This record gives sequence, structure tokens and C-alpha cells, in this order.
Amino acid sequence: MIDRADYYAAKLSYETDASDVHAALRAGEDLIVVDVRSDEAWAQGRVSGAVHMHYSEITTRAPVEIPRDAAVVVYCWSPGCNAGAKGALEFARLGYDVREMIGGFEYWVREGYPVEDADGVHRRPVDPLTGIARVRTRA
Repeated sequence: MIDRADYYAAKLSYETDASDVHAALRAGEDLIVVDVRSDEAWAQGRVSGAVHMHYSEITTRAPVEIPRDAAVVVYCWSPGCNAGAKGALEFARLGYDVREMIGGFEYWVREGYPVEDADGVHRRPVDPLTGIARVRTRA
């Protein structure tokens, strides 16, 4: 029987979430975020600064476009989508340090993080069920 602590430690080495990805990007960590959704989904909006690589293209494109020593986070639409897991599997098979962003783009948007589309970078209101609306004060 697997030890519970070992299970959760292993789980956290394979997964991350929107708030942790946002914090890592703000801290300047060397992290490549990859959107593995369709072209149509990408055009509707994506994590600001993400790379678009459909999960079916990872095997051929990743070795050319993404350094092997890069830390990679993949995401798809939502918890109801398994494209993120498919993308993570392909990166893992190629030997990348990869994690899946649980909650996907849906939770990125719901938590109010920067969203990019053809019109630029936007922030949508924080969904009070998933994130905490922070009031900014002037320093």
C-alpha cells in the first residue's frame, strides 16, 4: 500500500493550478506554458504569454521549439477536458519536466488572471466561487 504522503507528493509533482502558475510567472520563474487546445479555442483566448501547440503536434514540434531542460506546464479548457493530460503525456514521453494545470483555462479565467486574444491582454472579473477579489490600495 502506498503511503498517503508519498501519493500526494507525487501528485503535486505532476499537477499544478492556475494560482501557482500565475505566481511562478510573476516571480519570473523559467516556465513555458503550453495551450494544447484547438486553433479555434486558442483564438477565443489563452493564458497570456502561452505557446500554442495542439497535443497531437507535440511529438514533432516540441523538440524543435522547446528546450529539453525547460519546465513545461500544459493546459486545456477545463476539468472536463483531458487534452491537458494527453499533452502532458506526450511531453513526458519526450523527457520533459511537465505538469498539467488542473482546472485548465476555465479556472485561469475565473480566477481573474491575464487572458490574451487578438485584441490584446485582458482581465475578466474574478469569479467569487473560485478566487478572491483583491482590493488594490494606493501605496
